Amino acid sequence: MDHLKLSKHQTFYSVGLSYKKADAEVRGKFSLDDQAKTRVLLQAKAEGIDSIVVISTCNRTEIYGFAEHPFQLIKLLCDNSLGTVEEFQQVAYVYKNQEAINFLFRVGTGLDSQILGDFEIISQIRNGFVESKKLGLVNSFMERLVNAVIQASKRVKNETELCSGATSVAFASVHYIFNTVSDLATKNILLFGTGKIGRNTCENLVKHTKNENITLINRTKNKAEKIAGKFNLIVKDYVDLEVELQKADVLVVATGAQNPTIDKTILNLKKPLLILDLSIPKNVDENVKQLEGVTLVHMDHLSQLTDETIEKRKEQIPFAEAIIDEIREEFIAWMKARKFAPTIHALKEKLNTIKNNELSFQRKKISNFDEEQAEIISNRIIQKITTHFANHLKDDSTTVNESIEWIERVFQIETTPYNE
Repeated sequence: MDHLKLSKHQTFYSVGLSYKKADAEVRGKFSLDDQAKTRVLLQAKAEGIDSIVVISTCNRTEIYGFAEHPFQLIKLLCDNSLGTVEEFQQVAYVYKNQEAINFLFRVGTGLDSQILGDFEIISQIRNGFVESKKLGLVNSFMERLVNAVIQASKRVKNETELCSGATSVAFASVHYIFNTVSDLATKNILLFGTGKIGRNTCENLVKHTKNENITLINRTKNKAEKIAGKFNLIVKDYVDLEVELQKADVLVVATGAQNPTIDKTILNLKKPLLILDLSIPKNVDENVKQLEGVTLVHMDHLSQLTDETIEKRKEQIPFAEAIIDEIREEFIAWMKARKFAPTIHALKEKLNTIKNNELSFQRKKISNFDEEQAEIISNRIIQKITTHFANHLKDDSTTVNESIEWIERVFQIETTPYNE
């Protein structure tokens, strides 16, 4: 793909890592909370990067932006996370220009999600875009691209059945609990933290069981009380955590902490305990497995639980890809037009100069010269010529850079590309 003349940096990149090659521990090292994402943006601005979007979820951390070299973006990630460049290189991917555009469309439409058709990622992309725009780190290319991806996501969701059926990490969590814990209605369930997947798991448990013994604990109690009000849960103070852990039969951990909040030292258990760790980074230390009666299940394992719903979703992939192709082609057409528009404008100006000089010459030479008619005819000819050149530049088989260079050389014109 030709260079994108929409930034002072000529190359658009996507750099990142996901569940495909990076396990939960590694993803945790590169995970960025809201403060870390802001630091990335501020550092990017200080280093002269003019357009960038950052997303970080439990399944992926990615940076999309313009740079002279992808290492500029990789460095931003490593400088503001616990991961190293060496660790990143072992599990990472780097996409450039057209590949980066294609990749963002697949991510935003749920085709690259750990559970096929999981559309929660599009809200992360939208939020990342909004934060970048607040800091003036979005150029016209990025704005148009993100809006195109959001449009594709909406159409895939509305026009296909890619997201139909109840399947998500939250659903898989509940499914696992149902299959593992007997007499679930009589068991004590403790939700520690208010992470989104944990909340969804809790909501599903409330919907599908008659259990009235679900307790919620969060470091910030008012957050817990807001969620508890929706689901009719019991709320306990953070200081009561160890006491509630002794009562629990099932523990769902969904905190946003960067280090483990549950380990064997605070588990003084008198009965078996099933622990579901739905946090990235992991929030339950592996040492709990040393305790008799403790079963620890992490989100990565739950994400691997597939059923017939996933198989049905796979049948929808071609329909989703057709929608993506349509919207992506519209974006590419806009991008190419954006690129050659200055050249077409300069060509039109050049032809108008030639026309004006010729009309001036004929006006002096021909006594009954009809200037109004000559103006109409010549303007129509100029419009037809510039349209032919524009259609040539729009053609998929055209090498735009070479054609622009040829037009500028033949007509002796200079153009200034858009730099936004």
